[in-house]
Amino acid sequence: MTQRVAVIIVAGGSGRRMGGKLPKQFMTIGGKPVLMHTIQRFAEVLNNPLLVLVLPSSRIEYWKELCQEYHFNIPHTLCEGGDTRFESVKRGLEHIGEASLVAIHDGVRPLVSGELIQRAIADAKVFGAVIPVVTPIDSLRQIDDEGNHIIDRTRLRIVQTPQVFHAKVIRKAYELPYSHEFTDDASVVEASGHDIFLCEGDYANIKITTPIDIITVEALLTAQAEPTEE
Repeated sequence: MTQRVAVIIVAGGSGRRMGGKLPKQFMTIGGKPVLMHTIQRFAEVLNNPLLVLVLPSSRIEYWKELCQEYHFNIPHTLCEGGDTRFESVKRGLEHIGEASLVAIHDGVRPLVSGELIQRAIADAKVFGAVIPVVTPIDSLRQIDDEGNHIIDRTRLRIVQTPQVFHAKVIRKAYELPYSHEFTDDASVVEASGHDIFLCEGDYANIKITTPIDIITVEALLTAQAEPTEE
C-alpha cells in the first residue's frame, strides 16, 4: 500500500538578518516568491502529497494575495504558526491527517532537489527518523574557557531539511514539553528516545538567511533552468 507523505513547510521567520522589511520567505527570486519555489519542489516530486504551510498569523492574508497575484494553485493547507518553531511544527502536525510519513522543511530552502527528497523519504521508511547532512568544508575552531583550538571537521555534520519521520514517531515526540534545547525536529525526536539516521544532504540545499544567500540561490536557479548541452 502506498504511504502518503505529509509535508510541513515552516515559514515563520521575520527576516531580521536580511535587513529588509519583507521576510525572506516572501522575497521574489526567479520570478516568484521563495515559498512558491519550495512548495513546487515537493509537489513535483511526490505523489499527491499533503502540503501544510505554517505562516505567522499576520502574513496569512498576504500569502493568499500573493497566490492570486502569481496564479499559484498548488493545493496546500494554511496553518497559523506559534511563537517558536516547536509550537509551529506542533500546530502543523494537527493537519497531517492519516499520512504515514511526515517531512518537515524550512520554507526558505527553495533549492531542495528531488533526489534529496526521495532519498530522505526512502530512508525514513526504513529507519523512522532521518535527517540530511553535509560535512563542513571550512576549517572550524572551538572557543572555550582556555581560549580556542582547532576541531576535526570530518567528525561534524551540518544539518539540513527535509527531516522525515514516521508519523507516529513525530507525533509522540511533540507530546514533550518545549525545551530551549530543541533546535530542530530531530532534537525533539531524539529527546523522545528515538535514534536519528543521517542521510546524504546536498550543498546546493541552501537556507536563505543573509543577503548573500539570495544572490547565490538566484544564480543556482538560473543555472538549473538553463538547458544542458548534448
